[in-house]
Amino acid sequence: MTELAAAAPAGAEGASLRPSTRDLSPHMSDAARARLKTRYRAEQRFRAYGIAAISFAMLSLVILLWTILSNGTTAFFQTHIRLDVPVGADRLGLQGSGPWTPTELRLASWDRTINLAMQERFPAVTSRADRNLLSRMVSPGAGEDLRNMVIADPALIGRTVQVWALAASDIDMFWKGHIRRDVPEAERRVNDRTVGWIDDLTARDEIRSQFNTRFFTSASSVRPELVGVAGSVVGTLMTLLVCMALAVPVGVLAAIYLEEYAPKNRITDIIEVNINNLAAVPSIVFGLLGLAVFLNFFGMPRSAPLVGGIVIALMSLPTVIIATRAALRAVPPSIREAALGVGASKMQVILHHVLPLAMPGIMTGTIITLAQALGETAPLLMIGMVAFVTDIPNSVTASATVLPVQIYMWAGSPERGFVEKTSAGIMVLLVLLLAMNAVAIYLRKKFERRW
Repeated sequence: MTELAAAAPAGAEGASLRPSTRDLSPHMSDAARARLKTRYRAEQRFRAYGIAAISFAMLSLVILLWTILSNGTTAFFQTHIRLDVPVGADRLGLQGSGPWTPTELRLASWDRTINLAMQERFPAVTSRADRNLLSRMVSPGAGEDLRNMVIADPALIGRTVQVWALAASDIDMFWKGHIRRDVPEAERRVNDRTVGWIDDLTARDEIRSQFNTRFFTSASSVRPELVGVAGSVVGTLMTLLVCMALAVPVGVLAAIYLEEYAPKNRITDIIEVNINNLAAVPSIVFGLLGLAVFLNFFGMPRSAPLVGGIVIALMSLPTVIIATRAALRAVPPSIREAALGVGASKMQVILHHVLPLAMPGIMTGTIITLAQALGETAPLLMIGMVAFVTDIPNSVTASATVLPVQIYMWAGSPERGFVEKTSAGIMVLLVLLLAMNAVAIYLRKKFERRW
C-alpha cells in the first residue's frame, strides 16, 4: 500500500475526478468501455446544446437591442433651422401699440411670422408653389417656440430675433439620413428643390441637430417632430400608483391571513387553487372585466388612470399574494416559537417579528409585479386608454394613456418619423423597467437576512 502511494504522481490531487477510458480497470469488458464512451459523448453533446441555446438567446437579445438603439437613438436629437425673424406687431397681427396681454400674444400669427422669415431667407423663391414648399420645411412647433419666447420677454416685439426653428419631420429624416438622396425623386418625400435649399443651409451652417428636449416634456401629437413621452409617462405613473395603493395592502393582508390564520380545510384549498389560476389568466380577460364592470356597469370615466389602475391591480393581486406567502413561509418557525415562548400574542408575533423579516421578500415580489404591470397593454386597450391625449394628465380621472399603449399607437402610424419615436419610447420603457428591477435587487440585498 505504501509503495502504491509513493508511486502516485505529485499532482494527483489536482487531476480530474472523472477517470478517462484509458485508466479504467483492465478487468472491465469491452462492451462496458463502449457504453462508458457513449455516455461521455452524450454528456458532451448535451453541454454543447446548452451552450448553443445560450449563445442563440444572447445573439437574439443583442440583435433586438441593436435594432432598437439604431432606430431610436436619433429620436433624442431634432433638426433645427436658423432664422432671423423680425418680430413686428404688424406681422403678428397685434392691434395698438402695446402692451399686449398674454392672451393677445398667444392668439397672434406666429406661424405666419416664421413663414415670412423663411421666405426672406430665400428671396429668389417667388412662385406660390415653392413658397408652400418653404413653409412646409418648418414645423408648426417653431411658431409655438417663438410665441413662448416672446411671452416670456415681451420686449422682443419690434426686434429681429435669431431663432433655431424646429424643422418638419421630412426635413429631419433627410438630415439624419433616414431619407436617402441617391434614390429617384419620385421615391422620396423630399424633392430635389427642397434638397437644394437644405444644401444651401448646410453650406452656411444654418441647419443642425440639437438635443430633443421636447420628447421628454410634451405629450402626443399628429406630427412626429412634436411628439413626446411626458404625457404617457405621467399616465403610467398614475396608473401604477392606483395599482400599488390597491394591490399591495389587499394582497399582503390576504397572504397574512391565508398563511398565518386560515385553517387548512377544503375552503382554503379552493381559495389557493383559484389564486394560482387567476395568476395564469390572460391579461385581456381582466380588460374585458374592466370594460363590463367598471365602465359599463359603474359608469367610471373611460381612458382614466383610475380605471386602468384598478384593472392592473386586479391582475397583479394574485401575484402579490403568492409572493407575500412565499416570503412569510421563508421565515423560520423558530422565530414564531421564540416569540410565543416569551408571551407574545399571535398578532404581535406577526407584526413585530414575522412581517419585518419577510418584508424584503414582500417588497421585492411587489416591485417585480409592478414592473410586469408596467408593460401591460391588452387590458388597457380594452378600457379605452388609446385616446389621443395632447395634454399631460393632472388627475387620476383625467383622460390619459400609458407608455406601452403610446408605443403601440406610434408603431401603427405610417410616417417615417414615428419609427424612431417608437424605438425611443421602447428605450424609455426599458429604462423604467430596469430601474424598478434595480430597486428590487437593492432592497433584497439590503434587507436580506440569513439564518
